[in-house]
Amino acid sequence: MKVKTILVSQPQPATDKSPYQRLIDKHKLKVDFRPFIHVEGVTAKEVRQQKVDFAQFDNIILTSRNAVDHFFRLTEEMRYKVPDTTKYFCQSEAVAFYLQKYVLYRKRKIYVGERNIDDLAQVFQKFSKEKFLLPSSDILKSSIPEALDKIGVQWTRAQLYKTVVSDLSDLRDVYYDILVFFSPSGIESLFKNFPDFKQNDTRIAVFGNSTVAAADQAKLRIDIKAPSPETPSMTMAIEKYITGVNGK
Repeated sequence: MKVKTILVSQPQPATDKSPYQRLIDKHKLKVDFRPFIHVEGVTAKEVRQQKVDFAQFDNIILTSRNAVDHFFRLTEEMRYKVPDTTKYFCQSEAVAFYLQKYVLYRKRKIYVGERNIDDLAQVFQKFSKEKFLLPSSDILKSSIPEALDKIGVQWTRAQLYKTVVSDLSDLRDVYYDILVFFSPSGIESLFKNFPDFKQNDTRIAVFGNSTVAAADQAKLRIDIKAPSPETPSMTMAIEKYITGVNGK
């Protein structure tokens, strides 16, 4: 069956120059974007219940823009002035760049990894006797605490935000040829919103091993999978599939 419509379970790209726009133009597709999950911040009371005291930490490990936003949101709500001497350890350049929204970059001690926490191992070891705070959501990849423990960092996790299933009830009677997922939480959201979901002719596209596992567990038929050596991005994998069923 030919593909005419696609629903991507992520926010719409901020620019018209996204790879999805090229797909739309080339294959005359209708592509909609709708986050299946969203992030909500926890309250200052919930942080106190975790017995987290920001003043005890001179070092902050930041793994995402959400972590940055909610760390500074809560320090403001709790009327804690972050000292200028605080050191920031950013998992990637993208996170470090986003940090400039809250701090003057040139006046802070900011350490940046290429992509992973492991990239900062040597830097962490320089401050091995100091305490580190890891702002996170309620969902944390096991690779992060494993890496920190391996390095020997004295770290404490603070759950400052949580992943919540979005209300998709308005999509109940709307059908797409392809549903695109990027996380196990997206799969969970599908079935929480539509417990009676039947795949039938709907094609399922998944990105990443954990999403593949979640789709398998939900007994979904996976038609499109990324990344792979041939198709490292989701749009490339979708285009390869569409070219096969729609023709060039």
